[in-house]
Amino acid sequence: MTWFLGLGIVGVVLLVLSLVFDGILEGLLDGFGLDGFLDGLLSLPVIAGFVAMLGFTGAIVMGGTGLGALAATAVGIPAGLLTGWLAYRLSRALMNDRSGTAPSGGDLIGVAGSVVTAIPADGYGEVLVRLAGQTVKLAAKSPVPLARGTEVWVAETLSHTAVAVRQVER
Repeated sequence: MTWFLGLGIVGVVLLVLSLVFDGILEGLLDGFGLDGFLDGLLSLPVIAGFVAMLGFTGAIVMGGTGLGALAATAVGIPAGLLTGWLAYRLSRALMNDRSGTAPSGGDLIGVAGSVVTAIPADGYGEVLVRLAGQTVKLAAKSPVPLARGTEVWVAETLSHTAVAVRQVER
């Protein structure tokens, strides 16, 4: 029964490690030419779920029924496979969730802001804009010079860090 409890604890530790160090472990494997090895059914959360459930189910079977290690393994493997499959399905559902998409460059057009570093004619300065509830500082270009504190709106995105602005007409 000690072996099964040890397997269960190892599975839980693997799960915690996969949650904390997921990108680091995948990055290490990429360096050895194993890009994508820990994706899908061989992902660390799936393996951790399998090992943890195999161990804890085996311990419960041995402790609760008095059956031997072979019977505990026979019950633990299907329970581990089911748990691994559920972990796979849950991780796929979370990875494919598109409800929290990040704002794109097109979302900046029409957003109001203010000049924080003066913008020379056909040169670059800086503006602060509010996007998705966050204040963002961007490099800004304008066809006319704009002084610090001038209210502007974004007319065009030039890159992910630069925009073209126009002065707000009053």
